[in-house]
Amino acid sequence: MPDIRIAPSLLAADFSRLGEEVRAIEKAGADWLHLDIMDGHFVPNISFGPGLIKALRPHSKLFFDVHLMIAPADPYLAAFAEAGADLISLHPEAGPHLHRSLQTIRALGKKAGVVLNPGTPVDALTHVMDLVDLILVMSVNPGFGGQSFITSQLSKIATLRKMIEATGRDIALQVDGGVTAKTAPDCIAAGADVLVAGTAVFGAPDYAAAISALKGGR
Repeated sequence: MPDIRIAPSLLAADFSRLGEEVRAIEKAGADWLHLDIMDGHFVPNISFGPGLIKALRPHSKLFFDVHLMIAPADPYLAAFAEAGADLISLHPEAGPHLHRSLQTIRALGKKAGVVLNPGTPVDALTHVMDLVDLILVMSVNPGFGGQSFITSQLSKIATLRKMIEATGRDIALQVDGGVTAKTAPDCIAAGADVLVAGTAVFGAPDYAAAISALKGGR
């Protein structure tokens, strides 16, 4: 079995006490913190910006996994890197030159990721696999939490796992959207090794038990 990492999504946390929430999930065994950046343009919602990430950074040693749902993304890459992101992921549709954007993230000293919406084909990655450290499969259409898992994305996850293995590189394969203790085993079986969970963690009475359940009770 692969080493499964859980990345609770801050969007589902209690925004009136974010510092406490981040410390709580870290203590509960979370591996990463997933930070969804939404601009109300690329996706139909607005979340937060680099200022909040900078404010949270001193409160946690977690790996900060920043998912940019903004367009254009390029003008803001440096700001998120400076705020404390460890990894910055963006969508192929968020700018004209995905290859250049990934190069920029790496030049900033950060890990780089590409996000595939449910309707985005895996072919979008064909010529940038050498630049990615993570591939995120959206199992819902991005913009809102609490949506149901789109099961057709499981075959995409399996295809991407084969593409990753063909490179011989250590590329994380992440899934976000409708991930619960019920859907997590299917994601893991298909080849995912990082699971983003919002309400499945922050909506649970016991964060540690929720994280353990997502990992299969291990």
